[in-house]
Amino acid sequence: MTDNPRPAARVAPRSAPEITPTVEELEAEERRLVLRRFTYEDAWALGSLLVELARERQAPVAVDIHRAGQQLFHAALPGSTPDNDAWIARKRRVVERYGSASYLVGARFRAKGSTFEESSRLDPDRYAAHGGSFPIAVEGAGVIGAVTVSGLPQLQDHRLVVEALERFVERSGERSGDR
Repeated sequence: MTDNPRPAARVAPRSAPEITPTVEELEAEERRLVLRRFTYEDAWALGSLLVELARERQAPVAVDIHRAGQQLFHAALPGSTPDNDAWIARKRRVVERYGSASYLVGARFRAKGSTFEESSRLDPDRYAAHGGSFPIAVEGAGVIGAVTVSGLPQLQDHRLVVEALERFVERSGERSGDR
């Protein structure tokens, strides 16, 4: 499944098929990526890092960071379209509602033998449990926002966000428990 109407021809093909992560692996990512804080400056740094990674890969994506209902960062790279902004909003709403990554929410439904679209009872024009939106969780506060990418196949969107968060945490030392 992809949230980009065009084929992802600009992204370098992988030599081996991607291995789909388990629900447990996805949950571990979320536990590992809890931050001590998340400021306006952090949103700029994380968003800029995502743009840098996407440009290196010539990925036709849009990037968005929201905190407490406010858009703190948005960028659209060459090849992205207004559809990517619609996908961002739909995936972000899943994070806001469930407090988990959009890809993880979809994986939980699949693990139960169903799909998000069949079983969530939510309007698919407003919610999409496709990969690419990840919760911004802060120690002591919980989920305060979401960082979202749209334009690649859903697992690639998810992995791009996770990679950026991991690098952001490494650079800033902002992981919860890194005191």
